[in-house]
Amino acid sequence: MTIISVANIKGGVGKSTLATNIAGFFASKGHEVCLGDVDKQQSSQLWLGLRPPSIPRIHSWPIDFDHIKKAPQNCEYAVMDTPAGLHGWRLKEVLSLSDKVIVPIQPSIFDIFASREFLNELNQAKRSKRFQLGIVGMRVDERTLAATQLKDFMQSIDVPVLGFIRDTQYYIQMAAHGFSLFDMSPIRVQKDLDQWQPIVEWLKQKD
Repeated sequence: MTIISVANIKGGVGKSTLATNIAGFFASKGHEVCLGDVDKQQSSQLWLGLRPPSIPRIHSWPIDFDHIKKAPQNCEYAVMDTPAGLHGWRLKEVLSLSDKVIVPIQPSIFDIFASREFLNELNQAKRSKRFQLGIVGMRVDERTLAATQLKDFMQSIDVPVLGFIRDTQYYIQMAAHGFSLFDMSPIRVQKDLDQWQPIVEWLKQKD
């Protein structure tokens, strides 16, 4: 089993969007997938409850906020959505279970500042815990100065940049019905699928 955690100490950066679409990708490829949610808001579990039975099934990974249980053994891939403010023993518990950790970052000075300290903490944790670490730019408009600042920040840190996801209403509309990008007709979302290609290639890589 491969466990993928989506984490950032900053709230509102797109963790649930990333987690649900990662789960949707692996399910679309015929894998047994579990999706868990450490956040008390349970956004990913709400999304899971909205999924219609006609699209690839994603299993629920029940998680107690005060104790992260091991993922069900029948899953090939388990995706963990995590809360803002993740730190201390809960962060250590998440990292101890994770094979891969993805940090979503939005192009704002507040997100960049908060994410720098968090990424430094994760890099230090990698010295004693074995997991792969990558970052994804979320809601990025290539035409803006903020996008340029985000890319400059990403080049300044020692963490692989997996890709950039554009700012589009598609993700909001899909989430409202329990869909991921990978449940949609490719003709409608080809530009977004192209953006995801380097991200999913990294997700599929084994150690």
